[in-house]
Amino acid sequence: MSDEPQSWAPRDSSGAGGSPGNDRPTAPGEQPGKQGKPGKPGKPGKPGKKARPRRTGWRRAIPTWRMTLGTLLGLVVLLGAGVFAAYRLVDIPAANASATAQSNVYLYSDGSVIARDGDVNREKVKLSQVPPSVQHAVLAAEDRDFYTDDRAVDVKAMLRAGWNTVTGKGKQGGSTITQQYVKNYYLGQERTVLRKAKEAIIAVKLNRQQTKDQIFEGYLNTSYFGRNAYGIQAAAQAYYGKNVEELTTAEGAYLASLLNAPSAYDVVAHPGNKPAAQRRWNYVLGGMVKERWLTAAERATTRFPTPGEAKPSNGLSGQRGYIVQAVENYLNHRGILDAKTLATGGYRITTTLDKAKQDAFVEAVDDNVTAKTSADRAADRNVRVGGASIVPKTGKVVALYGGIDYTKQYVSNATRRDYQVGSVFKPFVLTSAVVNDSTTQDGRRITPNTVYDGTNKRTVVGVQGSTDYAPANEDDVDYGDITVRIATDKSVNSVYAQMAQDVGPAKVRETAIALGIPADTPDLTAAPSIALGTANASVLDMAEAYATLADHGRHGRYVLVEKVTKDGAEIELPERTTEQAVSREAADTTTAVLRSVVEGGTGTAAQTVGRPAVGKTGTAEEDRAAWFAGYTPDLASVVAVMGQNPDTGAQTPLYGALGLPRVNGGGVPAETWAAYTEAALRSSPVQEFDLQTAPGSDEGDELLVDENADGGTDPSSSSAPDTSPDATPGTTPDGSAPPTTGTNTGGTDEGSVSAPDGNGNGNGNGDGDG
Repeated sequence: MSDEPQSWAPRDSSGAGGSPGNDRPTAPGEQPGKQGKPGKPGKPGKPGKKARPRRTGWRRAIPTWRMTLGTLLGLVVLLGAGVFAAYRLVDIPAANASATAQSNVYLYSDGSVIARDGDVNREKVKLSQVPPSVQHAVLAAEDRDFYTDDRAVDVKAMLRAGWNTVTGKGKQGGSTITQQYVKNYYLGQERTVLRKAKEAIIAVKLNRQQTKDQIFEGYLNTSYFGRNAYGIQAAAQAYYGKNVEELTTAEGAYLASLLNAPSAYDVVAHPGNKPAAQRRWNYVLGGMVKERWLTAAERATTRFPTPGEAKPSNGLSGQRGYIVQAVENYLNHRGILDAKTLATGGYRITTTLDKAKQDAFVEAVDDNVTAKTSADRAADRNVRVGGASIVPKTGKVVALYGGIDYTKQYVSNATRRDYQVGSVFKPFVLTSAVVNDSTTQDGRRITPNTVYDGTNKRTVVGVQGSTDYAPANEDDVDYGDITVRIATDKSVNSVYAQMAQDVGPAKVRETAIALGIPADTPDLTAAPSIALGTANASVLDMAEAYATLADHGRHGRYVLVEKVTKDGAEIELPERTTEQAVSREAADTTTAVLRSVVEGGTGTAAQTVGRPAVGKTGTAEEDRAAWFAGYTPDLASVVAVMGQNPDTGAQTPLYGALGLPRVNGGGVPAETWAAYTEAALRSSPVQEFDLQTAPGSDEGDELLVDENADGGTDPSSSSAPDTSPDATPGTTPDGSAPPTTGTNTGGTDEGSVSAPDGNGNGNGNGDGDG
């Protein structure tokens, strides 16, 4: 043990002495350090450092920078983990129903809208259909860097928008076009942090799965533009009444401006906001110039395009519902689109209907029928009108009149098949006679000049004798011996029933079907009464058959739809084919005979059309319907006035309707036909009939009369006695037609008929509409 004195104190085993953690004295110039370790300069417990003073008072509540940094780093890690987890967990959802919903749009042949049948006013279009200038206008308004920036989310813009919102500068979007598309198509319009977060995540994923063009196309089709217009195509129609392909740069810039504030920037609905709308419009155009999408010179000549007035929703009122109904049936029956497929929406259907002609038909009915009704006449409540018009050479339906209003009467009078067609069927008998080279019972070839016995209630005779079918003429008039031509002019039932028997009822039926009458037409029965129109064909069916006669016997099914597209893709339509259904001689011979009906027969009211025209009048049983079917060389049309109880739906006679004792085919229907046809063809050149009739058909040809037949060779020598004091007179002994009596100005017409019994027999009731 050393004798030198100790320079340090012995260890206090109790731990009460000395500095904590220090077992030896501090050397000169040395800071106290940790036990067994020398201190460092300038740091506590280390040589050269001062001891950190303890935090006292309020300073103890403030975190140190180490604590702050650690907390921030921890939050970043947590946030990153959360974003990663969210990215993995959040999938791109299915589109919301409202974003995919589209209406079916029905258009006139010129592209103007007839109706929409869906709740959402949207038509999807391809991006290629949107003019580049309109695309650039939207980009200038909403996201100028859309195609050059690969980011789907603009974080800086989102933060800026959030700051502006917090500081009271208004709610601002701050979203890219991709984010807006995600909001429109996959999410919703609610403003929540959760929705915004999901929007950003889905936008990033979508940006990796779809091209910029696909996203931009979706954005244009889902954005709201005001006026209940979803998508750029609906907006183009709502504001400018045109398709998106036809938009100008100025119009496209205005529509792009609406995206910022659809309702506020509608300068028609809110004229006071026009300065603000113009500022936004100028901003869009300025952006286009800045991005070199528009030259300064073009910008200088661009003027603000004030939109048109807002139009009421194209519902199904008026004729629109009838047209939609007819088109849907057409698409279904022709195998183009069934009802279930059509109900999915999004179809753009261009019809053959001509807007000017459709309007002319409505006006003709309004002027000649509707305007003549009175609330004081009970019979006027029952008046219904149906109409159809077809271009013979093309088969295109250019006008269709279904009734007073689809929302008041759902059944279309143009397509229904529950009213007898009456004597408008008679021309098919004559056509069939010529087609089949038919002869009378005594062997005379049937031509327009063949003489028949026109005695009232004359029994029809077949090869085996009497058929017990004896139809009455209109007002029970006896015509005696009369030519087929005059029998057509006067619509003599007894002649045509016998002629149908001579030709063969089955052959008459075949000819009618060949001309265009559907084979499944109710009561299209092969019996002598077929000649008098017991069949229940529709107005549209009759128009097709008469169009075949007008086209010299060539038949093709009528066409109601020209084009169908969905999402810009065109759907293939069946090609219309035609065939020579009956010989040209047969069709033209019938046309020649029908010309005299208008010139001096029961259809003289049609002369007001002011151009060459032919036609035939008709009456249903008990005057429940009155018809006029006729054509010019370039337009075939049919008008029917029907009686129906609005409460029960039962067919009713038209006695007393429109202030007339009777409504006959030569009156109101012929007048309506003439008014429509004149207006429809007003701007078209007058065309003459080019006819090639069968031999022996001209009026100057020798009459083929049985030398043994009573009445001689001159049909005009047979008198036509008036057997009823209220009857419309028949022909006088000299062959002329005396003036009619009463209020009827339509000339004589035929008696209505009853359907045949099981043996092909039946009797007319004599209740014609003369």
